[in-house]
Amino acid sequence: MPPTRTTPDGPPPTVLPLFPLTGSLLLPGNWMPLNVFEPRYRNMVEDCLDGEPYVGMIQPVVPRQDNRVAVDHADDGQPALYAVGCAGRIARCEPQADDRYTILLKGVCRFRVEEELELHRGYRRVRVGYGEFAGDLGEPGSPLDPDPILAALRDFARSRELEFDLERLETLPGVTLLNGLAVALPFSPGEKQALLEAGDPEGRRDLLLSLMGMGFSTDGAHAAPPVVN
Repeated sequence: MPPTRTTPDGPPPTVLPLFPLTGSLLLPGNWMPLNVFEPRYRNMVEDCLDGEPYVGMIQPVVPRQDNRVAVDHADDGQPALYAVGCAGRIARCEPQADDRYTILLKGVCRFRVEEELELHRGYRRVRVGYGEFAGDLGEPGSPLDPDPILAALRDFARSRELEFDLERLETLPGVTLLNGLAVALPFSPGEKQALLEAGDPEGRRDLLLSLMGMGFSTDGAHAAPPVVN
């Protein structure tokens, strides 16, 4: 089947379908590929393609090592979620022969959950607000100096005997480098949530440098953002 491509259709809507995923970090201007196979999320993709092509990426509070949604049986099978996520636009969707979809999201703007709505065709939906994140729409063009990040990355690589393609990374704009490392480095889910919730690129850069200085943890003890129950 041929791929389906969607085009921008205004700002993200105030009601978003949710794709809860442990360890996910979608930031404004970043790309996220997803393999969609559960029936409820196939329904979600179909509904997005028929309507507004936006998905809200958000983390469950309780992580799962298999990177699947954590289930809290005390809450009717719906896990508690962090209060802040990021809306992504489906930029590309490719139906697969086994009824799966592979989709490519482009991060648009962070949101704060205001109210959870009834399930629709098996997937969760929320009413959201974007007001405190209005600057996200211009974030991909932010003039951020990449030099402090590159210097920290060189020290980090030397101290842990890791290899990075520094020549390629040196060609990236500062905010692209910042958000790419925030996504790619193996921080804990709680640390990734703290990076998502940083007020602006400068705040995210400072937190990234701090986390790189501490190394990688597995318990997320460095971050305790608010949650939605």
